[in-house]
Parts: sequence; structure tokens; C-alpha cells
Amino acid sequence: MPNTTLAERAPGAWIAPLISTLVTLPASFVAYLIGGLSPMACDSCGDAQADAFDASYGVAFPVLLGGLAVALVLLFVSWALPWERRHRDRRAIFALAAPLMVPFAYVAFAALVDWP
Repeated sequence: MPNTTLAERAPGAWIAPLISTLVTLPASFVAYLIGGLSPMACDSCGDAQADAFDASYGVAFPVLLGGLAVALVLLFVSWALPWERRHRDRRAIFALAAPLMVPFAYVAFAALVDWP
């Protein structure tokens, strides 16, 4: 009797999550770094501009962090799905969605901030 578990394993199932990891993690770090350093854009602002910037940044930065957390969850799911042929398409979709979530989160962050 053949082992059906080995017959159902998808060869190369690790490729899409690996490529996604190599793109998502550095992109997330860069987005976090830019988001974290963006308060320096308002160092020379007047009081009214600084207050508006601070209020919008207080909302926008958690949105950025939430988007990056979603990207990491998508990346985790792409690795955590069983390594079977029937999950190949789902794994590829999650692996593709993770790095695409990073620029989406940054654009949402940048749109929410009241830049000087």
C-alpha cells in the first residue's frame, strides 16, 4: 500500500513563501523605519502645523503598524499551510499578498498624515 501522504506533498512548495519572506521582511523594515522617522519632517513647523501633524501622525502610525502586522500574518500563513498539492494555490496567494500589503500600508499611512 503506497503512502498517500508522500504522494500528496507538493514539490517546491517552499519557493513562494521563501521569495515572499525575502521581499516582505526588508520592505516591512524600510516602511517601519520611514514611518518612524517621519516626525522629523515637522521639526521646523510652527505650532499650528505641528499640532495638526502630531494629531494625524497619532492615527496614521498605528495604521502603518497594523498593515505591517497583517503582512506578517499573511507571510506566516503562507508558511503554515500544509505542504500538500491542494494548498498550492492558497499558499501562492498568501505569499503574493504579504509583500503587496506593505506598500498598501505605507500609502494608507502617508495619506492619513497631514504633511507640512
